[in-house]
Amino acid sequence: MNSRKKQLELIDKLLTIMDDLRLKCPWDKKQTFETLRTLTIEETHELSEAISEKDLKGIKSELGDLLLHIIFYSKIASEKKEFDIGDVTEAICDKLIFRHPHIYGTVKVKNEEDVKRNWETLKLMEGNNSIFSGIPSSLPEMIKSQRIQDKAAGVGFEWKNLEDVWGKVKEEENEFLDAIKEKNKSSIEEEFGDLIFSLINYARFIKIDPDMALKKTNKKFINRFNHMEKSAKSKKNSIQSLSLNDLNSLWKKAKKNI
Repeated sequence: MNSRKKQLELIDKLLTIMDDLRLKCPWDKKQTFETLRTLTIEETHELSEAISEKDLKGIKSELGDLLLHIIFYSKIASEKKEFDIGDVTEAICDKLIFRHPHIYGTVKVKNEEDVKRNWETLKLMEGNNSIFSGIPSSLPEMIKSQRIQDKAAGVGFEWKNLEDVWGKVKEEENEFLDAIKEKNKSSIEEEFGDLIFSLINYARFIKIDPDMALKKTNKKFINRFNHMEKSAKSKKNSIQSLSLNDLNSLWKKAKKNI
């Protein structure tokens, strides 16, 4: 761990390296906001993967990559005389101070929910037209649902207890099954979306990440299916040639091992 002074020195070192790269490196010279965008998205996913795997060494490395991108964007903007890393830092400092009046002002809060409610109110005061204004349209839909629900809850539009939330899940399940009976594809799709949305809300209520839960399930399924494939190959069989009964038997064995 480094002291505050050493941390600032290392940030300054990174800024100096960025200056050198933009001046001397043919690849770095050519980069723009647009060319870096997809790379930044990729780095964000790599950080997410490291967090999922609880890989602290990987998290440190990926945070470094993202920090480089922040410095890179700021350097490009400074060359256009728009803003620099100091302006970026000042802006986030001002925003954090403004949105934490219970720390830097006289507002009193009782708990986390009060903080979230104040946060959303202050965002509207900053000129946002809606509490949902800051949610990127390009977010994966499951994560977007979480953010929508968090935002709505932040202004008090929230279920009172867990039983009511699960009741909503059951209600949406029944509506989905009714749509299945009616064989109306448009209604089936809509009701299926409502059912997923209500399940995501339930996950939020019990404080689990539905995206992470699904990620773990996907990984578990792949591992079990890989186990089935290996079992089939060990008996000189192709998994494609096996009957459903044989596949189910292999699946049960895989579940015992994974």
